[in-house]
Amino acid sequence: MTRTEYDAVVVGSGPNGLLAAAVLGGAGWRVLLVEAAPVAGGGLRTEELTLPGFRHDVCSSVHPLAVASPAFRALGLEGEGLAFAHGPLPLAHPLDGVPAALLHRDLDRTARGLGADAARWRRLFGPVVRQGLPLVDALMSPVQPWRDPLRLAGFATVGAWPATALARTAFREAPARALFAGVAGHSVLDLRAPVTAGYGLLLAGLGHLVGWPVAVGGSQAIADALLARLARLGVQVQTGWRVRRLAELPPARAVVLDLTPRQVLRIAEGTLPPGYARALARYRYGPGVFKIDWACDGPVPWRDPAVGGAVTVHLGGRLEEIAASERAVARGRHPERPYVLVVQACVADPGRAPAGRHTVWAYCHVPNASPVNMTRAIEAQLERFAPGFRERVLARHVMGPAALEAHNPNAVGGDIVGGSAALRQFLARPTLSLTPWATPVRGLYLCSASTPPGAGVHGMGGWHAAHEVLRRTSVPTRMRTV
Repeated sequence: MTRTEYDAVVVGSGPNGLLAAAVLGGAGWRVLLVEAAPVAGGGLRTEELTLPGFRHDVCSSVHPLAVASPAFRALGLEGEGLAFAHGPLPLAHPLDGVPAALLHRDLDRTARGLGADAARWRRLFGPVVRQGLPLVDALMSPVQPWRDPLRLAGFATVGAWPATALARTAFREAPARALFAGVAGHSVLDLRAPVTAGYGLLLAGLGHLVGWPVAVGGSQAIADALLARLARLGVQVQTGWRVRRLAELPPARAVVLDLTPRQVLRIAEGTLPPGYARALARYRYGPGVFKIDWACDGPVPWRDPAVGGAVTVHLGGRLEEIAASERAVARGRHPERPYVLVVQACVADPGRAPAGRHTVWAYCHVPNASPVNMTRAIEAQLERFAPGFRERVLARHVMGPAALEAHNPNAVGGDIVGGSAALRQFLARPTLSLTPWATPVRGLYLCSASTPPGAGVHGMGGWHAAHEVLRRTSVPTRMRTV
């Protein structure tokens, strides 16, 4: 192709960039997708990080949002070979001295396991389950509340609360409070902050609606399915191209950036209006993560055997301990007993390791760009609830914030969610606008996790950005059915 034969150029091949390219390609646009890394996918990468035959998800691993996403549902990537696998239960939360709190796909079964809080769990999550995917669709279009105002208003009434306040108000006993706090911890915020309850409501609700599955073969399978769709649509993909200035790109009617504000400012220097550039410069990044992957000679020896059936495990004990850990990180400190997220993917997808062996990964939150090695603290939490875990380890691979950013520059300082989702940036992501995917520069758009609806493998940032491009840009549409 010559330098003038593209209708759109997409920079960055994370899930949002891939989705944007798919939407534009599906509209018959001539699209070029460029990626700095040698392999496309962004956070959707699966590699042999430890030993041959052990396949580890480098970043994102568990995908309720992909299954529930309106964008992925519309694409129907089953035709490209994408499949998801579920373990016996989505989530477990071990506790000291008592049975673990378990989140099952079935709402009633989960409630029954929470004893005296059974009716309270049903009362809190019943409306989420009854509203189902239409509620998810509304939440995935957060700056367009007129589409479904009653659903959004009902959810926001509860979701706007701090997670600690809602947990203490809604539940009476430690297991239910801890289970909710662990899910809310995915917000990567101080759990006393507004809107953190919303993360717990949505993610635990998705556990009941669609489960917390993994992609068969690893998260790279999601990227591979999207790339296969792009190939069928005629989208050109070029890897190994690190864009340093917008002027390097071939002429196009639209440029869509799957980049966070820091990278946008760098490559668009001198192009953005001063006020908009200042707004992007004020964008705040959140805590980073410290991640460990293990190759193990068998399953994790959980003290409570029921935990062995969960794909995801939250370690951190009671609500108060988890809240204290996340509060310390928010204040720039490293907790001695961190809140730890564990994924044992082989529970659902045993082909990721040689027969009888397992892959396990875990991470904890740390201050942004932290240089502190958290291996000892993370493994201590595993030993606390799975004594003898270290004896199962054949090899480990460690990635601190710097390594995560080197692997994926969108993880600034190890921030894997594209920027803090505290209240101000929850409402203004990356700036306050009803069309935050469009910049003031004609033909320049943003689509990363730094745009609504935020982090997660749902592709909705790219979906919304691409549809904004189609709405604003006059290009003869040549619809393609694949």
